[in-house]
Amino acid sequence: MVKTVTKMNILHFPKLDSILMVENAIQNSEDYPTRMELWKSLPKQMQYQTFKLILDYLERSNKIMFEGEKIIWIFANSKKLNELIQGAISV
Repeated sequence: MVKTVTKMNILHFPKLDSILMVENAIQNSEDYPTRMELWKSLPKQMQYQTFKLILDYLERSNKIMFEGEKIIWIFANSKKLNELIQGAISV
């Protein structure tokens, strides 16, 4: 089931720096964190509703997936992959 987000039910939309902060926290975590573990580990505080909106966005953009309560980073963004993409010949 896909949730539709409307401006009326969102109190605060996340800024790019907040999204990047959550992405980095997921990628740099040693284990697969739960939502609450990740939220509490962020370097700066944010509203939980904003945090959940970021997680929804990351899931819909196929950057993360949920395995039970755990958050798993699935987006392919390794340094070697980026170098291969940059060096690829465009058609």
